[in-house]
Amino acid sequence: MAAVTKAQARADAFARRAAAHAMTKAPAGKLSEFLAGHRGVPLAGYAAMRSEIDPLPAIAEAAAHGPVAMPVVMAKDQPLQFRAWTPGCAMVPGDFGALVPAAGDWIIPQIVIVPLVAFDRCGGRLGYGGGFYDRTLEQLRAHGPVLAVGFAYGAQEAEDLPLEPTDQPLDLIVTERAILEVRGG
Repeated sequence: MAAVTKAQARADAFARRAAAHAMTKAPAGKLSEFLAGHRGVPLAGYAAMRSEIDPLPAIAEAAAHGPVAMPVVMAKDQPLQFRAWTPGCAMVPGDFGALVPAAGDWIIPQIVIVPLVAFDRCGGRLGYGGGFYDRTLEQLRAHGPVLAVGFAYGAQEAEDLPLEPTDQPLDLIVTERAILEVRGG
């Protein structure tokens, strides 16, 4: 039952995201605003695919003040690793088609900007179903503080997400229009 529910929730969220993506211009302003308060803190972004909201303008600004990295899939069912990224660095297709830095040092981020399919105001996140960010956030949190920042269009907000005990919560959500505090569930 949960798999059917998650599949339907993903399908609905993908449709909302695609519509928002088609209508929104320059959506990273609020992410830039948030990151300005965290200059120099090691951070991980991502290279947007398809209709994902694009964090690159904001993380390019952040790269002028401290280390920035991109996620790299190492193997199925394993946490992500984060390779150093700078604006204009050589990128190559990684697993699942996401662009990743061709070379660079490995970085342990303290802020992780997390792509998603849907979110709720309690910090729930519906991803693509591979569990990469859940495993990664669990591992990072076991070794110290990390801030998981969901980055999404406001239209990706949903209620009553089909969450599981292994799903790692977001600490904050940034949309094209707002910085949203997570409320207790």
